[in-house]
Amino acid sequence: MSGNVGGTSRDRAAPYFFLSYAHTPKNHPKDRDPNHWVDRFYRDLCDHVLQLTSLPAGVPAGFMDTQMQPGEGWQERLSEALAYCRVFVPLYSPRYFLSEQCGREWFAFSQRAVNHQSRGNGGNGSSVSEIVPALWVPVPLRQLPQPAERLQFNHASFGDDYADEGFYGLIKLKYLREQYERAVYLLAKRIVRVAEETSLPEGDPHRDYLSVPSAFGPPGPAREMDVSVLACSSTALPQDRRSACYGTHPREWNPYQPDASRPLVEHAAELVRNLDYRVNVGEFEADAGRMLAPGPPRAPGLLLLDRWALATEHGRELVERLSSEDRPWISVMVPWNRSDPDSASRENTLRHIADEVLAPREVETAGHRSPGGGLLSLEAFNQELPRAVKAAERHYKAHARTFPPEGPSTPLPRVLPSGIGYGADVPELPDQRTDEVPSKSEKGEGSSYDRES
Repeated sequence: MSGNVGGTSRDRAAPYFFLSYAHTPKNHPKDRDPNHWVDRFYRDLCDHVLQLTSLPAGVPAGFMDTQMQPGEGWQERLSEALAYCRVFVPLYSPRYFLSEQCGREWFAFSQRAVNHQSRGNGGNGSSVSEIVPALWVPVPLRQLPQPAERLQFNHASFGDDYADEGFYGLIKLKYLREQYERAVYLLAKRIVRVAEETSLPEGDPHRDYLSVPSAFGPPGPAREMDVSVLACSSTALPQDRRSACYGTHPREWNPYQPDASRPLVEHAAELVRNLDYRVNVGEFEADAGRMLAPGPPRAPGLLLLDRWALATEHGRELVERLSSEDRPWISVMVPWNRSDPDSASRENTLRHIADEVLAPREVETAGHRSPGGGLLSLEAFNQELPRAVKAAERHYKAHARTFPPEGPSTPLPRVLPSGIGYGADVPELPDQRTDEVPSKSEKGEGSSYDRES
């Protein structure tokens, strides 16, 4: 385990794994708890993990939300468990990927892994993911959201019967009892191996759980998001700008170095993928013709803006065009690192330029933009990104071209005097109004009623 050692809250109560599952509701209040079998599976899994490790007394093998005591703050306990656990175990079922709570749990944990990698701690050559999925009920591949599809976990390695039936089938069918015991044991071994081979730093145990976005988008075709960057490069810098955070291409811009070790656009793209999008990564100078093309948008977008790029005439012209042409489905994020040695002397000037070119976005309907001072740390960037993505998606839906469904059209129902129907042969009900309008026969020719009708 990495991070703090000795006497920290993580050492005292960090669960080896977090079991994330979708609750099954009762059909009738008198029915047995339908989650009984999940609880049985969880206890069996904890027993194996305890036997396979040297966990000291008081350190839980796992965390499951039904283990919380009445009156205990469930949001606080969930946040702590997600911040401290070593391995995340999502229990797949058709209900799981429709659960907003499960989607929040997935994103909160996966963000720890993305941050870990961006801080230079993911380059140890290990390809082991800290997310170890388990099948409660098998889910077809086409129904998996992007974050789950990208895991590419081989469930058949726990046995063909497990891959076909999931833990629910194995635990309910007596003739598969041995396969159940074997699959639970192999899952426990996998959890322990991943925990020992990976080393995630702890997350924020005080994070507002309800503010965490879901990693699962709506059912249907995969959503797309353009993530583009407008930044300087080491070969084309303003006169008073050093090249420490730049590469030969704008996509290599890393404003938060030395705290971060990989380009910001790669970090952002990974976070957006964990919100269930297919991501198109590019450079805004090359993408502008497509992203700013007239007409309805092709996809929502995210622009990462380097203020130093606004010191060039071309960079400023591109952002002015974005702001003036009403493209609210492209959110603008403005990172700024005050520990950068060049920032202090030019911060006020560059902030003024940025505020000027982005002035049309001072109203929310014009599109999302970062606060005036910029995003001063990687943590601030992480917190802002889901809001920027949500705003871009909302504006995209409001402006995107819509298409009628395929197939023959059906007549729309007409509002008839007696109600809603498709025909004209429905008898008209007597008018019950007391303020009756004269019939046409009662109105004289050329009356105001004729003209208005």
